[in-house]
Amino acid sequence: MITKEQIEHLAKLARLKLNEEEIVKLTKELTEILNYVEKINELNLDNLPALTNILENLKLRNDKTQDFSSQEIIKNFPEKERGYLKVPKILEK
Repeated sequence: MITKEQIEHLAKLARLKLNEEEIVKLTKELTEILNYVEKINELNLDNLPALTNILENLKLRNDKTQDFSSQEIIKNFPEKERGYLKVPKILEK
């Protein structure tokens, strides 16, 4: 079982601000997930072949790419400054 303290620790590591309701909800949900994983761990999988590559038979669509010049991209960007894309500041000094 996941404890409230573990959720608070994870939130601190992830720099998340959780209120008491969110902590209780996450504690319950993560406990349910771990209980389900524990049930899966109890399955006898000895006679199943090892899964080595799931992409082997996976059919992917063929995407078509388009080449754009940097001027075309900058022209369509909402904010620009001296030939560069201007984005919101996300880091503090």
